[in-house]
Amino acid sequence: MHVPPDSIESLQQLATVWRATVTDRDAGADTRDLPGITVRWADCRFPFWNCAMLTDIGPDAALLARRLHEAAGIMRAKERPGFLWVFEDLLDDTARAALPAAARRAGLEHAFPGTGMAADLPDLPEPAHPDLTFVRVATEEHLRAYADINARAYGLPLEDGRDGLAGSTLWKHQVYAYLGIRGGGDGEPVTCAATLEADGRLFVLLVATAPGWERRGYGEAVTRKALYEGALATGVTRAVLHATAAGAPVYPRIGFRPNSAVGFFGLES
Repeated sequence: MHVPPDSIESLQQLATVWRATVTDRDAGADTRDLPGITVRWADCRFPFWNCAMLTDIGPDAALLARRLHEAAGIMRAKERPGFLWVFEDLLDDTARAALPAAARRAGLEHAFPGTGMAADLPDLPEPAHPDLTFVRVATEEHLRAYADINARAYGLPLEDGRDGLAGSTLWKHQVYAYLGIRGGGDGEPVTCAATLEADGRLFVLLVATAPGWERRGYGEAVTRKALYEGALATGVTRAVLHATAAGAPVYPRIGFRPNSAVGFFGLES
């Protein structure tokens, strides 16, 4: 089977960037690279920092079933819930068709869909939005605002979001993280996006817009800002991201193209 190089790039970028984000949360985080499964698990309250991913290229249905059972076992051994990421374009046709039933047999349930995307953005203009002032995350107050926007956007308790970012030196100093503030610098933070350079790419992280402020172009504008500043600082113009269904229509307007469907699975409740 032919596996698109962009799909492999998407998986590799996730593994690299998530090692940095989970060890930032917990220096002793589980970052094992096992046969067919990569673990990046901080075991914190923010579920996106608790991640396992399948890494076999072209597994058949039998191997997929085994990996799903192994991954579910790893997830059950953790204190906090998280997600198994399955890059569907890395599966052969039999495995892809078998995925829903095999996941159920392993005790996993589909949580939500995503899409891997990538872009080359050599001439991204400096962004602006008439409603927004952009502020780079540099303080604990900024981190809390960033975490709260994500928590509200994903329907999480605020404390869960804050547990993912509070006290982070990575996010204050290495991540190009921006808040979009409505009403000037002292106004209300309503949207956020970030990029982190890894292996010659900018990885787009935790884009969110607070409920009630969607469909105003805020998410696109702040994502452009994070990309623009990340590229300006690093010289990197290749970018990778993983979009939720809500965000997927936004990124092609910036120049991203889809490469792999991604299924997010959690343990059955």
